[in-house]
Amino acid sequence: MKIHILGICGTFMGGLAALARDDGHEVTGSDENVYPPMSTQLEALGIELTCGYDADQLDPRPDLVIVGNALSRGNPAVETVLNERIPYMSGPRWLGENYLKNRRVLAIAGTHGKTTTSSMTAWILEQAGLNPGFLIGGIPTNFNVSARSGSEWFVVEADEYDTAFFDKRAKFVHYRPDIAVLNNLEFDHADIYPDLKSIQLQFNHLIRTVPGNGTLVCNALDAELKEVLDQGCWSHQALFSLVENQSAEGNRAEWQVRLLQPSGHELEMLRGGQRLGVLQWPLSGRHNAMNALAAVVAAEAAGVDPEISINALARFSGVKRRLEEIGEVNGVRIYDDFAHHPTAIRLTLEGLRRSVGNARILVALEPASNTMRGSHHVDSLPTALMAADHVWLKTSDAMDWNPHDVLGKLEGHGKARARVEMLVQDLLEGVRPGDHVVFMSNKGFGNASRRFLDAFQARHEVPG
Repeated sequence: MKIHILGICGTFMGGLAALARDDGHEVTGSDENVYPPMSTQLEALGIELTCGYDADQLDPRPDLVIVGNALSRGNPAVETVLNERIPYMSGPRWLGENYLKNRRVLAIAGTHGKTTTSSMTAWILEQAGLNPGFLIGGIPTNFNVSARSGSEWFVVEADEYDTAFFDKRAKFVHYRPDIAVLNNLEFDHADIYPDLKSIQLQFNHLIRTVPGNGTLVCNALDAELKEVLDQGCWSHQALFSLVENQSAEGNRAEWQVRLLQPSGHELEMLRGGQRLGVLQWPLSGRHNAMNALAAVVAAEAAGVDPEISINALARFSGVKRRLEEIGEVNGVRIYDDFAHHPTAIRLTLEGLRRSVGNARILVALEPASNTMRGSHHVDSLPTALMAADHVWLKTSDAMDWNPHDVLGKLEGHGKARARVEMLVQDLLEGVRPGDHVVFMSNKGFGNASRRFLDAFQARHEVPG
């Protein structure tokens, strides 16, 4: 079958293209901007890419067009698909109906931690000899690809964002998982959901698709998730929590994790109060401790002994753009981080603070998601940034709030910059040995992290 994918350079759609190609289909695709790393990955697979959405790319006519959720009516390619009656469907539906139907599916859902937990889970199954397939919204460095076919088990990052312009259900209702991880639940995606209740409804729909002999791996500390479970649950529940939290809900969880060091580099895993093992690894923070435990519990539901899982996680090397250290120059460490929500920003910076002690943390933040550009999280952003010593905020005309409403609460430690080159120059002038510089954005940020790294390296090159 000849399949053409509209919006192919997103991580999900690019991974879908790789899976379709592995499945024997002839695959082509297009995007508004054909850009690395996904364009490089796709071209290496022999997938022909077109820049833009002109109608000519659909001649000769494909057998099927898979439409990305970023596309809408009025797009020339979309209008041609409809006018010419070319068969089309969404990416999540194609994945569910044509790829996952004969697999055992392990889906990772939640507002935060989906990519990291999916990557951990896939790595555990790999180390257990199960050769899992996966489709992840990032690139696990243990695999260096975002998707692969694998065998019986398939790990999928289960996003609650809407499916397509013609299907406003959450993506994850198409996956029909045997095991579903519910990591956490907060308000997000303000461009499509009016309030938290509407997102909880989508999670309720996901729960309804898990079979009675399946498993829901659920964060016992999350009150919003508990409300969803109270609406109805027909599957086995495996509850997990952080031991240091003394709430009644946390204490009733069968699975628990304890931080043996404040940084989170050493963790103790427990089940029913009995030690399963100790994990020593390079990741930090309470959030990654919970992500790790969720992956261990999900893998156990798939038949993997927790001891194998803990040993596998000791060799887990992280995910690109999840506090990824991209360089160290003159005693300064530079990181790239995918930041899409104040809670994710706060947890990442708190984890880094616990790891680096009193060293300075300099943060450059681009509020790039639709929700972050809106005014929904203005009140929580200052708290999210408190672990940083200095903050540079990249402003844009698309922001619906005054940046000084956030920076004014940082006690003089924040600056607003409209241009990336000004922001990078400020950092170059202010950075000093021992600092940790974190670039945070869920978009491209004008390649700010690499521009800073290259310029800083050039300043400290030793003449030949």
